[in-house]
Amino acid sequence: MPLTSSHDLPATDRPLRVLFCNWRDTRNPEGGGSEVYVENVATALASAGHDVTILCAAHENAPADEVVDGVRFMRRGSKLGVYPHIFIRQLLRRLGHFDVIVDVQNGIPFGSTLTGRTPVVVLVHHVHREQWPVVYGPVRARIGWALESRVAPWVYRRSRYVAVSQATRRELVELGVDDRRIEVVHNGVERPVRDAEPADHPRILVLGRLVPHKRVEHVLAAAAVLLPDHPDLRVAVVGDGWWAPELAAEAERLGVTDLVEFVGFADEETKHLELSRAWVLALPSLKEGWGLVVMEAAGYAVPSVGYAAAGGVAESIVDDVTGLLAEDQSSFTSALRRLLDDPALRSELGGAAAARTWEYGWETAARSFARVLASATGLESVPPVFDPEPAHVHLEHPSDDEASFVTGTTNEVATP
Repeated sequence: MPLTSSHDLPATDRPLRVLFCNWRDTRNPEGGGSEVYVENVATALASAGHDVTILCAAHENAPADEVVDGVRFMRRGSKLGVYPHIFIRQLLRRLGHFDVIVDVQNGIPFGSTLTGRTPVVVLVHHVHREQWPVVYGPVRARIGWALESRVAPWVYRRSRYVAVSQATRRELVELGVDDRRIEVVHNGVERPVRDAEPADHPRILVLGRLVPHKRVEHVLAAAAVLLPDHPDLRVAVVGDGWWAPELAAEAERLGVTDLVEFVGFADEETKHLELSRAWVLALPSLKEGWGLVVMEAAGYAVPSVGYAAAGGVAESIVDDVTGLLAEDQSSFTSALRRLLDDPALRSELGGAAAARTWEYGWETAARSFARVLASATGLESVPPVFDPEPAHVHLEHPSDDEASFVTGTTNEVATP
């Protein structure tokens, strides 16, 4: 339960009242990895006694107000209307007092710094330079990119930032954000909840929202090429979104409708079932801040294939160690073929991926995030979030670059 008498505790050891301003939540049909990150961190903070609220857009899958695992959810406004709604409520002081506000910037800034003097921490998963023209028309894309690349850095010019990968950190610096104000706190890993039971036939898993910049079409095209050599191939597309009808039409055009299973929006049980059945995870996204699904698959010793140019994907996948990175559509298809054709390689990369997951616990992420919040509020410390994590598991003989990924020695605040 959130504490109401926090000010009675010593100033350096008292719980914080934290407000997360987020576009969506995990129960929203369009929710994704960003929401998983926010809610895992928020729940961990609440479990340590912090008073945590998440304010996000309303939707039909959840009530306007509820408390889940100690975190208070307030769902207000529409998909885009949530931005002015939150801004006005803060400006009119209708949300009450908070020690710190976390603006989760998914392209559009909430602008909490303009509504008062409460310290603001900005959480950024990735910069949307490439996504704006893919999702919106030319005019809206230019407006969106201007908000993200010019307005937001000015609005948050005195705020601390949290990036989920070094790739995102570099992009923020390119936008003019002072590197000294950015800390990297990687995603954690959701541990397997069932025994792995891989399918008895080749099975490629796609997991995530169905929107254009996820480029699921690349997997469908690869399946069409692989089908002659793997007539029993199956592709499971788990997730939902407004682009789903276009993908169904593309599957029909490519002649792969019979082998593609559009599972739709999945609950946790279904998600873990699909992860346990997969031979390989395909992540053809144009851009990801980190690639949470990569680590979820790794928990089941499932290697991943993604694009080297897709931002944080090149960090969540260690090429030729925990998965394969491609340069273009042709090499993406070839990488999938290698893993389907070579069970020894698939087992080797999957095992290394599973070992690496021990470096990325939500416990570490939550503790690191708490330290950033404490710094933003001027406190030296806050109550601990979790007990120490289990001993790390390292890959054998990694290269220098791989070692930095595996051991967390990349100048990141997430290092225990």
